[in-house]
Amino acid sequence: MRTTHNPDPLAVVRNLGILAHVDAGKTTVTERILFATGTTHKRGEVHDGTTVTDFDPQERDRGITIFAAAVSCAWDGHRINLIDTPGHVDFADEVERSLRVLDGAVAVFDAVAGVEPQSESVWRQADRHGVPRIAFVNKLDRSGADLDTAVESIRRRLHPAPLVVQLPIGSEDGFTGVVDLLGMRALTWSDDTAVEEGPVPDGLREEALRRRRLLEEAVAERHPAALEEFCDREMLSAGTLAAALRDLTHSGDGVVVLCGSAYRNRGIEPLLDAVVAYLPSPLDVPAVRGEQGEERACDPSAPFAALAFKVNATATGRLTYLRVYSGTIEKGATVWDAGARRTERIGRILRVQADRHARLERAVAGDIVAVVGLKSARAGSTLCAPDAPLVLEPPSVAEPVVSVAVEAQRSLDTDRLASALARLAEEDPSLVVRTDAETGQTLLSGMGELHLEVVVEKVRREHGLALNVGRPRVSYRETVGRGVSGLVFRHVKQDGGAGQFAHVVLDVEPLAEGFEFRSTVVGGRVPQEYVRAVEAGCRDALAEGPLGGHPVTGLRVTLTDGATHVKDSSDTAFRTAGRFGLREALRACAMVLLEPVVEVTVTVPEDAVGAVLGDLAARRGRVSGSVTRGGAAVVTATVPLAELFGYATRLRSRTQGRGTFTARPTGCAPAPAVTPAR
Repeated sequence: MRTTHNPDPLAVVRNLGILAHVDAGKTTVTERILFATGTTHKRGEVHDGTTVTDFDPQERDRGITIFAAAVSCAWDGHRINLIDTPGHVDFADEVERSLRVLDGAVAVFDAVAGVEPQSESVWRQADRHGVPRIAFVNKLDRSGADLDTAVESIRRRLHPAPLVVQLPIGSEDGFTGVVDLLGMRALTWSDDTAVEEGPVPDGLREEALRRRRLLEEAVAERHPAALEEFCDREMLSAGTLAAALRDLTHSGDGVVVLCGSAYRNRGIEPLLDAVVAYLPSPLDVPAVRGEQGEERACDPSAPFAALAFKVNATATGRLTYLRVYSGTIEKGATVWDAGARRTERIGRILRVQADRHARLERAVAGDIVAVVGLKSARAGSTLCAPDAPLVLEPPSVAEPVVSVAVEAQRSLDTDRLASALARLAEEDPSLVVRTDAETGQTLLSGMGELHLEVVVEKVRREHGLALNVGRPRVSYRETVGRGVSGLVFRHVKQDGGAGQFAHVVLDVEPLAEGFEFRSTVVGGRVPQEYVRAVEAGCRDALAEGPLGGHPVTGLRVTLTDGATHVKDSSDTAFRTAGRFGLREALRACAMVLLEPVVEVTVTVPEDAVGAVLGDLAARRGRVSGSVTRGGAAVVTATVPLAELFGYATRLRSRTQGRGTFTARPTGCAPAPAVTPAR
């Protein structure tokens, strides 16, 4: 392992995540990184339940990553803070919270399947956060693996410019190494040995030179300094090429592509070198900005500012995971929780190694650490210096799409169940716990069947509670199909003392998504403070629509006129008028019931395609494509989420256990005319 000296300690920090579709090999890549860096001395395996980051019993039982896990390691004089994220669509919110605090990412792709549905989803999430990425095409030792096909799927489905810097040596089971196109050298691995460097094999030299030329042309096309050298010398030096690749990675104009087989420990060392060479340090990312426009540079001497992105209640206390953006924090220090508007004391600071922790005396700008002692902080809370407050934008939280009713089998356990669910909702913002006003049932709402299964199993295991769980139900929405204009609503209440008076005129029209409120009132007929109250009342009315009491979305409300009373008008009166006025307007509109829909990718033997297509049609699915890949048929369809409950069992029975499917949310679509039960 090489070591380099850099005068600024922040320049040798890399905060990155591992992103991919489920089963593409994220956790195995993480395990091999820990092994290659000497952090662990034994290679953990997902199928054996011995990995460092999949330490939760459910993760080991199910063989998938459920919770984002942080680890730290050192390579080439650099400290790498790494987060292994889930790949299953039901846990996309864990990925969202992780991406909010990361500076870079490694996207892992299956060399046989290429870009899969959840690969595309996490890539788009990283796009939204502006996170630079490099790509690692994994599983090159599998039958049917092909680097060029996988790269073409990256180009076609994700639309970046893939800049391939390696050429595989051997194929499928004979894959033994790669040619490094920058250094024009061969890197090979044999079982249980470190990487060996040597000359490019004679049989690959011509192909390696051709691919090096293609790489130089692609880089010169996108990088001005590289273009200048290419025009002068008709080639690029390794130094210019590496510097240009780093710039293109940071800007997002190109994606460096490497390859290997994590399971067989091939390609990990070059991947670590690429992380160090191309992904940004905390100094390379823009200064963090508060909601009021304040900026905090990544400077240990600046006022303290950090974002809490994960909360975990353990047997030894409540852990709050922080990304420190500026300043320095020491154990025992007092910080300001900007959301809760209260001070908190940092009890301990920990360097996280999955489920193990090492104590630290302090954390500085650029660090990702866990702290003990915070009582009010939630995922998304801003912690800052009490004398220099600011609020950072929290990670977005997706709306739940599936609900189940839960109850304790013994009435004596009802309070314990409520306490356990409240704690889980505190840890996971995408989990919503509420009580149905009509039935009195406790409803759990989350991102999918598996998400809720994990939550229920967690309550059973960790709290020893026996539960009854109802059938899952999807979360419907209502929207405006045809609006209404000039709806007049007067709120008048006089029961002794000061009365209430508010007069509003509302227009309601469809909107592509979300909710928008505006006012066109002129002449001061409704004062501005009352306009804000009307908007608040309208937002209150969105909680329950007229079709079935489902949340309302996709509408624009315009306040066009109104009137006030010199004594009886108030914020309360106009908020009430906004709420009841919009409810009346929605009853006058043509409303449409919406149901969540998902894109399903089904992989089945070719002889089972007919049965699968018929089953999808019976589930109201619309097939959008079908291709043959590696001897199997891959069918893509859009299906209502409600029709997918129990689909895994049905698919296995129709394909003798050989069929698999994945799904990712694509939004909502009009539902059949029958109004579902609440």
